Amino acid sequence: MDWDDLRVFLAVARDDSLSRAGKRLGLDASTVGRRIARLETALGRVLFVKSPQGYAPTPEGTRLIPHAEAAERALSGAADALGHPGDLSGQLRIGAPDGCANYLLPQVAAAMCDAHAGLEIQIVALPRVFNLSKREADFAVAVSPPQSGRLVVQRLCDYHLHLAAHGDYLADAPPLESLADLRRHQLIGYIPDMIFDPELDYLAPLLKGSGAGGARLTSNSVSVQMQAIRGRAGIGIVHDFALPFTPDVGRVLTDEFSLTRSFWLIRHADDRRSERLNRLADDLAHRLRAEVARLETAAPTIAKA
Repeated sequence: MDWDDLRVFLAVARDDSLSRAGKRLGLDASTVGRRIARLETALGRVLFVKSPQGYAPTPEGTRLIPHAEAAERALSGAADALGHPGDLSGQLRIGAPDGCANYLLPQVAAAMCDAHAGLEIQIVALPRVFNLSKREADFAVAVSPPQSGRLVVQRLCDYHLHLAAHGDYLADAPPLESLADLRRHQLIGYIPDMIFDPELDYLAPLLKGSGAGGARLTSNSVSVQMQAIRGRAGIGIVHDFALPFTPDVGRVLTDEFSLTRSFWLIRHADDRRSERLNRLADDLAHRLRAEVARLETAAPTIAKA
């Protein structure tokens, strides 16, 4: 049995698609199909069935997955053992919600790459929870810890959110001296039915406490919300760590409203055996905590208007 064919098998099992598996492996879909056919011939078993949803493992394919994963771990462990002490190289894919992916991970990843010349980091920003069992990412940063799955979960740090607005918006808008005044302002926030984690429902406690109406301008992206605030479209709840990147936007009503949330680092349980991934996780955690602290310290506040 050829390991390279097992590697292709695992990619198809995780991606449910020849084309997506091919993109992951740098192969075209027809080559992936031929590799699967070769493995099925070698084993004398059908490993996948095609359905409208994609390629689903047969019972025989499902039984093969843990053995293929064990071979993957063994090869990864061998590479770790033969690597040069101190080196952290190869590819690392980090999945994160777009606030973290846009405002924190670029600087953190750049610093990690500077420290380790052979390291390549991919940052994937998606408005949903990552599926580590399908190896969509090596690490996932999340805003709440998962309650199931074979995962290693590590709390990274707290971060803070406040109401924020552009100074020019506040100059032309009705006075903003208390939460009750929000009734006369346009709010910016998430699209309610696209909030994939309850921890992201930032507006709910604000609306309950202020009596303001719901947001009139919404997006499933933190970055789009921030651009709307920069465009003087209204007031939104933003991460303190994002504010140093947005000139003329600052926190408002900080004494009346604030939120605290946490970032969590999530890994597949099997990766605990990889010294390389353990060290990368420690490095990522240390640098992410430091970057949150640095940026939050620089977050500006606008006085009551």
